[in-house]
Amino acid sequence: MSDSAQPRSTRRLGALRQLWPFLKPHWRLAAGWLLFLGISSTATLVLPMAARQIIEHGFEHTDPAAINATFLGLFAVALVLAVATAARYFCITLLGERALASLRSQLYAHVIRLDVGFFEKSRVGELNSRLGTDTEVVQALIGSGISVALRSVVMLLGASAMMIWTSPRLAGLTALVIPAVMLPILVFGRRVQKLSRASQDRLADAAAIANETLNAAPAVKAYAREDIESTRYAGAITRALASARSRIGMRAWLTAAVIVLFFGAITLVLWAGARDVLAGTLSAGVLGQFVLYAIFAAGSVAGLSEVWGDVMRAAGAMERIGELFAEHADIASPPQPQVLPRPVSGALSFEHVRFHYPTRPDAPALHDFNLDIQPGETVALVGPSGAGKSTVLALLLRFYDPQSGRITFDGVDLRALALPELRGAIALVPQETAIFAGSAADNIRFGRQDAGDDEVTEAARAAEAHDFIRALPEGYAAELGERGVRLSGGQRQRIAIARAILRDAPLLLLDEATSALDAQSEAAIQQALARLEQGRTTLVIAHRLATVQRADRIVVLDGGRIVAQGTHESLLAEGGLYAELARLQFVA
Repeated sequence: MSDSAQPRSTRRLGALRQLWPFLKPHWRLAAGWLLFLGISSTATLVLPMAARQIIEHGFEHTDPAAINATFLGLFAVALVLAVATAARYFCITLLGERALASLRSQLYAHVIRLDVGFFEKSRVGELNSRLGTDTEVVQALIGSGISVALRSVVMLLGASAMMIWTSPRLAGLTALVIPAVMLPILVFGRRVQKLSRASQDRLADAAAIANETLNAAPAVKAYAREDIESTRYAGAITRALASARSRIGMRAWLTAAVIVLFFGAITLVLWAGARDVLAGTLSAGVLGQFVLYAIFAAGSVAGLSEVWGDVMRAAGAMERIGELFAEHADIASPPQPQVLPRPVSGALSFEHVRFHYPTRPDAPALHDFNLDIQPGETVALVGPSGAGKSTVLALLLRFYDPQSGRITFDGVDLRALALPELRGAIALVPQETAIFAGSAADNIRFGRQDAGDDEVTEAARAAEAHDFIRALPEGYAAELGERGVRLSGGQRQRIAIARAILRDAPLLLLDEATSALDAQSEAAIQQALARLEQGRTTLVIAHRLATVQRADRIVVLDGGRIVAQGTHESLLAEGGLYAELARLQFVA
């Protein structure tokens, strides 16, 4: 093992220290576990002494009462052992479940608060693997691994002490072989640790593939890629299996090596003890007692060798979990945020904004962008794909911060506002609507959690969604399925519009809000949106210019710059890019 591997191994084991905050609140369960561990271990260590008494004196008495008392005492010890073991199991298992629940809750709460940039570079399947598989590995360590390890340590120390007390000579011979037993644990254990991390990474890769393809099932079927994707997933599973096989094989060798070495050493020591019995320097009862303590010690060492593999797996899992906890959001609320003036009017100003996405540092999405929007004004952003329209909305939501310049909301810099304050004043209707696996009412209430049933219904009516929701088998209580698979594209978009209506925010962002609607539905939705836009500032993105003609002002973007702005009629008369786009769309 190289010098560089040791610090890495130490760091991985050090990752387990991150479990302490999740265990500390449940110290009473830990104390109960330790108490019952002590009782059960003491009862176990008493058993060989009782066996010695039975061997040496149990059958010397002719009085049946004495024999009855001896065996009743043995049964009483076993009863104490059983109750203490059950109580110990209850305490440590519940401790593991509670710690796991806290770990998962805090990990999810941390991840969901990370900024959009983190999710752009991360795979959801791998995040799910860390929330699921990795935390289960940690639970296995807390719920059983730690219990087995500490019980084995206590029994090893107790049995070793009792072996010394029973026969110092035989105990001394046993001690000579302990270094030979510990060596494979150290050597094989480090290898198991490395293989455990690799195995967990391969499982995360497979989970990521499954998550991507299952969420895109219609596209997979449309392109007849079932066989291709099945082969790709099977390949990932095969790689995970190969990694797991290496880990299992290494753990098996570790266990076998420890058992062979330890029991071989015990056999050698017992051979010496048997010769002492024949020589008359040791009684059969003492040898029997020593044998039982030696078996307890051997079992404890074997248990430690197996648990060591679990410790290494948990260390690798906790290292991966720790990497998530170490992530921080680049976009966060300031320490001392300002508040928006009340009432919020919705005035917006972009001042010399320059922005490029982190993944494309050499390609500015907005360049020296200046735009003032008055309270209550409806402004449409038009232009070819990649012109920067969606970037404007992303910056307003503060998914990103510009590299230079600033954006103000009612005169306050967005970076000076708390994120809940900023985003709570905005209602968004995105091009791709996120539908959750809940009821229709719950999905509309996503816009405002405290909304009542009547408010939800009114928002659905205004969004022209009431009729199709009422036609569902259970109406507003109907489950929409994961990602809204039971709805059409237009129905999903009307759910999103209902959310925005329910939110009743002073700033409304519409990103291709009617792109998935037929002509009849679009006409109805345009009327609903016209009502929704009254009294609030609205930014509209649309490729179909027919949907933006009613805007107070149309801003034409190209290459991240504003190239023209005005009304529909003035821009047509001016010519240029807008007139060209209109000609392509309106002239058959």
